[in-house]
Amino acid sequence: MRILVDGLDLSGKTTLVTTLIDTLAARRIPAVRHRGMLAEHHPLERLLKRLPLAHQSQSSLITGAYLFGGFALDAVLVHVDPPRTSGAVLIQEGYVDRTTAVGLAGGPYLPAALAMWASRCFATFDLAVFLHASPAVRRARLQTRDRVDVGDLRSVEDEAFADRFNAALLTYLSRRHPSLLVFDTGVHAPQEMAEQILLAAGLVHSARIPRPGPDGLGLPSNEPQPA
Repeated sequence: MRILVDGLDLSGKTTLVTTLIDTLAARRIPAVRHRGMLAEHHPLERLLKRLPLAHQSQSSLITGAYLFGGFALDAVLVHVDPPRTSGAVLIQEGYVDRTTAVGLAGGPYLPAALAMWASRCFATFDLAVFLHASPAVRRARLQTRDRVDVGDLRSVEDEAFADRFNAALLTYLSRRHPSLLVFDTGVHAPQEMAEQILLAAGLVHSARIPRPGPDGLGLPSNEPQPA
């Protein structure tokens, strides 16, 4: 089982992944946090990590390097060299979806446009969880951080960039996954989201599921929910 948690900077990805891991552990279901490429041995991952990823929204070169040198190759390698999880649920924090959305929002850059067109060629997940939050919520989270990079700042200060990112992620890239959940993390608590995710993934048979709001956020779907 592979679950992807993705979204704009300061949308609550790390908090939700941590809550998911803890919730699964409480139910005695082994899980591992994972970042980066899925393949256990990706020949270019170390080189890619030397690139200033925080500046990706300003660079077509960085966008293309990650999309094609990283994720496109990863889609091939993962079939022969999958991540070694010893049967644990893999919780992936960020993947090609975010990188493509940043490239579209920041440019739009040609590599990102090509990646969106061929988005189904990249590795998919059993369940994708896309997060978003209002500018006010993300700005408040920014103020609590000790370290802030240019990516964090742009996601808060440039609302047009954030809108383009969410449009690309929630409207287009969401279609490449077989199952999708979308949450507004300014409305839903981490534990509430975690319970709904476990239920949608079939990892539990019952959960404390609150009634969804009128916008339908939190409901499993094969189509993107409204942002």
